[in-house]
Amino acid sequence: MSTLEMLTLRLRRQELTRDDGGRAVWRTLTGEDVIPARAVGILVCDVWDQHWCRGAEERVDAMAARINELLQAARGRGVLIIHSPSDTMDFYAGNQARERVWEAPRVPLPEEREHIDPPLPIDDSDRGCDTKETVEYRVWHRQHRAIHIDEDQDFITDEGQQVYSIIIKRNIRRLLYVGVHTNMCILNRGFGIKQMVRWGVPVALVRDLTDAMYNPAKPPYVSHDEGTQLVVGFIEKFWCPSVSSEDLIAAL
Repeated sequence: MSTLEMLTLRLRRQELTRDDGGRAVWRTLTGEDVIPARAVGILVCDVWDQHWCRGAEERVDAMAARINELLQAARGRGVLIIHSPSDTMDFYAGNQARERVWEAPRVPLPEEREHIDPPLPIDDSDRGCDTKETVEYRVWHRQHRAIHIDEDQDFITDEGQQVYSIIIKRNIRRLLYVGVHTNMCILNRGFGIKQMVRWGVPVALVRDLTDAMYNPAKPPYVSHDEGTQLVVGFIEKFWCPSVSSEDLIAAL
């Protein structure tokens, strides 16, 4: 396989170790995974057209074009794209990318692996809205309009076993996550990071194309951006490595 068909992923993770004085410290480690581009998948998690929290919606609006830029570059190298805007599947009835899901034979699920599940480093018990909205309700209808869905290549599903079946049939060796919200949907959906890790799927988070639902009025009383970075660091420590979109687009 030629060099042009390979993709170098610069993966960042955090590891608990000891310093020279024997004290426990977290260290950031970066390694490279050189992998065929066609063995990479990107899952777009819950990047809806609207959100009940104005702050969350504004941040999604700001990142949607960058997500689309990454997907366009990835398609050109044969990377698999899965769109997973939960609760909107009726909108995509008849869409070829949605219908393609049913063409993939359902793969039996593996036995789940045990995995530690520590508490998050932020308090999101108020559902994490940092603007004035307090009532959570479903206002989304489809994926964000700035994110193109290629009906000739992509897949649309919000069901975990369908995602698993697709990536097994396509021989995907690393599934990358973009979208929202890191502490909620990306971690906990049936197609999310925790479930895929328990099924033995190698995954990674695109750390700058995500956001958290965090209200700075709650512990640990830091800015919204700092709260998001705490969740990204938590994922790097306990669930999977992360990559940056800048590195990805440069590699693509």
